Amino acid sequence: MAGEEEFVRETSMYEHPLVKRYATKEMSYIWSPEKKFSTWRRLWIALAKAEKELGIDITDEQIAQMEAHITDIDFDRAEKKEKETRHDVMAHVYTYGESAPAAQGIIHMGATSCFVGDNTDIIQLKEGMELLKRKLVKLLAQMKTFAVEQRAHATLGFTHYQAAQLTTVGKRMTLYMQDFLIDLEHLEREIATLPMRGLKGTTGTQATFLELFEGDHEKVKECNRKVCEYLGFDKWVAVSGQTYTRKIDYHIMSVLSGIAQSAYKMCGDIRLLANLKEIEEPFGKDQIGSSAMAYKRNPMRSERVCSLARYVMGLPAAAAQTHATQWFERTLDDSSIRRIILPEAFLAVDVILNIVANVTDGLQVWPQVIRAHVMAELPFMATEKILMACCKKGGDRQALHHAIREHSMDAGKVVKAEGKPNDLLERIRLDPLFKNIHDELDELVDPMLFVGRAPEQVDEFMSEEIDPVLAKHKDLLAVENKDGVSV
Repeated sequence: MAGEEEFVRETSMYEHPLVKRYATKEMSYIWSPEKKFSTWRRLWIALAKAEKELGIDITDEQIAQMEAHITDIDFDRAEKKEKETRHDVMAHVYTYGESAPAAQGIIHMGATSCFVGDNTDIIQLKEGMELLKRKLVKLLAQMKTFAVEQRAHATLGFTHYQAAQLTTVGKRMTLYMQDFLIDLEHLEREIATLPMRGLKGTTGTQATFLELFEGDHEKVKECNRKVCEYLGFDKWVAVSGQTYTRKIDYHIMSVLSGIAQSAYKMCGDIRLLANLKEIEEPFGKDQIGSSAMAYKRNPMRSERVCSLARYVMGLPAAAAQTHATQWFERTLDDSSIRRIILPEAFLAVDVILNIVANVTDGLQVWPQVIRAHVMAELPFMATEKILMACCKKGGDRQALHHAIREHSMDAGKVVKAEGKPNDLLERIRLDPLFKNIHDELDELVDPMLFVGRAPEQVDEFMSEEIDPVLAKHKDLLAVENKDGVSV
């Protein structure tokens, strides 16, 4: 039997892959214990300041001591106190009081645990969304470059994953961009409307604060306003039980799910295109596609995006059930699940956006493969143009229609039954019925005649939809991401 000492090694404990393997330092910090508990202390300072300004007997020295110990948290001491008290908030109240002894008696005055817990959650949610907003804006700028470069590169469109009317590589990219643009709009709406919980008390009635301010309702309201504004919020929930409504969590998780959906759609398509060898994600010089099949270039980045996205897309259901099952003014069965799903959703979407940016930045386009696939299908699509060109030069429409139909069917059999290239154009070149257009046949099957307004749609989408967003957020484009992820 293994000795007890073997189980204290780091490698003998579970490591969360979102943190150890994938997460950026920026997003990981937002959900870190240091961020969480230092925010608790900032909330206690904001509360003390507001209470002092409204006449409660709190001294400048007490507040100064609190401000001097925002980040130097003795986590070991707090952990020991929590084991004694079985209460995380009170453990940190005691630990903070030991660092700021003059303020020991006024820390957390009038508040309940959800004052620090819920308000900190809101702050973390807001900062997490702001980081994702920056990455979405930067991603759209990067995708724009690719879309514009490929605006007039004709490619097969697919419906039902069957060859359909031509589009362009750039136009297809705008479809993904539009999804992310919708996500950005929804994310901005959540950021703009996100309220602080504020001062609500044990069941949301603010009874303890009313008692603290000796029945002065206006002072209670003013204290709430001051605390929220100290923390950067100009709005707060109008009413609550002990907690802010968990519906807020659900709506935010739904936005994150939307980003995951957009990423999955794009990367799923890239995986299919990689199979066709038309477009491939970046592939490192020393990267190994398969341990057994040395020739393989697996789309592992896109697969990772789809894997993480699949997880995120399932999380709103957990948030919905958590909100629905909060009995009356609150229950505590929301705590454990929120500790898991809120950080994990943000960590995962942050990674997803980083990987999508990496994929987009290095997409490899293979024009000759794309053209070969186009020309394998285009003769069938061009039959109407060929027919009409012959009719304009005096041909018999009915005879021509019968002939081109027969040639099409025979060419189709050659492709499907014999596995040979599409020879429809050669059949038409050899048929005297079509002699009037033999010298212009190549022009009639120019792929760009079949892409409609795709190039113009790219231009219009950029000028009307994307450019205004990028101009609005040019400050975010100037911010460098502090770190990336291993992709």
